[in-house]
Amino acid sequence: MIDATPAAPGLPTDNAALLTSPLARGPGALPRQRQLIQRLKQAILAGQLPAGGKLPSSRALSEDLDISRNTVLIAYEQLTAEGYVIADRQGTRVAPLSASASHAAKRAESAPAPPSFTAKRLSRILSTRYPHDGSLPMTPGTPALTQFPINAWRRAQDRALQAAPATTLGYGHPVGEPALREAIAQYLRVSRGVRCDASRIVITEGAQGALALCVQLLTNPGDTAWLEDPGYRGAKAAFHAGDLNVVAMRVDADGIVIPEEAWQKYPPRLIQTTPSHQYPTGAVLSVTRRLDLIERARRAGAWIIEDDYDSEFRHQGEPIAAMQGLLPDAPVLYVGTFSKTMFPALRLGFLVLPEAISSQAMPSVIELLRGGHRLEQLTMAAFIENGQFSRHLGRMRRLYRERQSALRDALATYLEIDHEVLGGHSGLHLTVRLPPEFSDTAIVERARQLGMNPSPLSTFATTPLAEDNGLVIGYGNTAGERFPALISRIRDVARQLPKIR
Repeated sequence: MIDATPAAPGLPTDNAALLTSPLARGPGALPRQRQLIQRLKQAILAGQLPAGGKLPSSRALSEDLDISRNTVLIAYEQLTAEGYVIADRQGTRVAPLSASASHAAKRAESAPAPPSFTAKRLSRILSTRYPHDGSLPMTPGTPALTQFPINAWRRAQDRALQAAPATTLGYGHPVGEPALREAIAQYLRVSRGVRCDASRIVITEGAQGALALCVQLLTNPGDTAWLEDPGYRGAKAAFHAGDLNVVAMRVDADGIVIPEEAWQKYPPRLIQTTPSHQYPTGAVLSVTRRLDLIERARRAGAWIIEDDYDSEFRHQGEPIAAMQGLLPDAPVLYVGTFSKTMFPALRLGFLVLPEAISSQAMPSVIELLRGGHRLEQLTMAAFIENGQFSRHLGRMRRLYRERQSALRDALATYLEIDHEVLGGHSGLHLTVRLPPEFSDTAIVERARQLGMNPSPLSTFATTPLAEDNGLVIGYGNTAGERFPALISRIRDVARQLPKIR
């Protein structure tokens, strides 16, 4: 590799000065050995020392520069190792590369701007995110981190490290630690009604890693993927990164709506859905639509990705079971994450492969992934097995229920603008639909300046409609008593901004 470190200030411009000008000394100066190496590299690349040119002997150069001969010898050895010079019985000569480098340097002076370095597919991944600061109130998707039982987590981590102090530092199994896969399988069977065993579970880098893996395993560039609209931006990014043709499917109060003609006009390979708590509208996919979607996907040879990102936080009635468990042979890949139930920095997600493809896909998965985060995985397994995870979820359900109720009360009392609250009684956020004359992006931009961090609903839509104007307000990281003042501030911001006519 060529050392691209800029040349030292005052690099001599002629050959005589190049080889005789003193090197920098004193506080702050680089070691003389490194200065000499940089000087010679830059001169060779710039053509100041032409190909085939003979460098002074180590003794002569050390005298000219008033440095030790060993410093010169080490510099020459390094340049020889990197291919800048050739050393033989006749001395040390500049390698032929300097000629081509000189021509390239001259061409660069008048060359046009270089072409884009990014892949074409990246032009389809447009940023619609607002700056994310999870410490600000009203941030969607951020749990109550101050309420996390950090001491219990630390004890579980210490036990995991003590049990296998050396092996946890090495690579683990590519699909995840067996203890965590078994713990997740048991948890999903009991709490989510998922049909699975540990052999079909793959531990991933969050839910995003699971979505990317689904694309890798099941699609080819140019295949079609259906995406909820408005929907999860991470899924759209994963599909575009796989060079898929993304078709947006609108969402209503009962979840994703698929027109009959779409099955023939845009036959899908993948269908992404968040059936238990649609993100960001909060709709629950009705059982009629779930069964119909499974049946139609099976007939079309398509696969459904069920993103079950925060289903544990159901605030009224019993939890809504996963779609994956409705039928024994459902073509559903189940995706889950601990980012909402635990903490985002954990970066642990998981994918449950359908039984029909598990044995075929696993060899490829093992080649695609590399084991890691072993200590975190073993700690998470212990956290589940010793009951801490269930106790933590119970505490968080009660807390989030109270915070959602406080947010609803504050909206009803203090917003004083026509609005519709979406989102049901689940999760970590509520979505508030606003009249079109109140620009959601303008409100959010001003709200961030005032220390609040809701998201504009319109940025979740592929092509925003009037009904997509609104705010996605997180309550997971915001104490209930703060909402009256926060919503009042949002109201004032909305009223002060110019209205859209």
